Amino acid sequence: MDGKIKTDKSNQGLFTGRILPVRIYGDHVLRKKSLPITEINSETASLIADLVTTMYAKDGIGLAAPQIGYNLRMFVVDPEWFHTGVTKPFIFINPRFLGMSGIGIKEEGCLSLPDVFAEVKRAEHVVIEASDIKGNIIKYEASGLFARAIQHEYDHLDGVLFFDRVSKIKQMSLKSRLKRLEIHTDENGVNLDENYISEQNNLHGNS
Repeated sequence: MDGKIKTDKSNQGLFTGRILPVRIYGDHVLRKKSLPITEINSETASLIADLVTTMYAKDGIGLAAPQIGYNLRMFVVDPEWFHTGVTKPFIFINPRFLGMSGIGIKEEGCLSLPDVFAEVKRAEHVVIEASDIKGNIIKYEASGLFARAIQHEYDHLDGVLFFDRVSKIKQMSLKSRLKRLEIHTDENGVNLDENYISEQNNLHGNS
């Protein structure tokens, strides 16, 4: 083992992708365990570009592959761009936690759960390794919002949503909001954010 996985360099470093619909609660893909990436090639690079482009277009600080319909173990995070105005996406392919420490409780939301928020207990510090777009395995030590965003997106790879980590009482209080999201799921188990956006526009009289 040389610390790399097989790589196609033809599309590395390009993060101009498509803005894709985000899968909303009720979509079956959000509850499936994702598969590891066995080869980083031009398709992988294109998917990373789509993740990055969609994350920024939707005003997110993280986005995982299942959220755009792909059950693959990859996600992107940029915890500071809202504050700095500078985009610097971190790419995580086949991530693996090496350690966690400390406990913190903060409110979280999710692009796949619009208008749903809850305080979630997570580790304050994490050590994680993952492949980048070049196939290099990189170790990250993260704290604060960066650590929280990493844990949140990693959960998506295992079919876990943030409200799964709150108390049963809190889950019950969110039940009606979740039902309103889930109702748009079609017969194929697909639920796209465009359905939710359309409903909200209709409710508020927007075109």
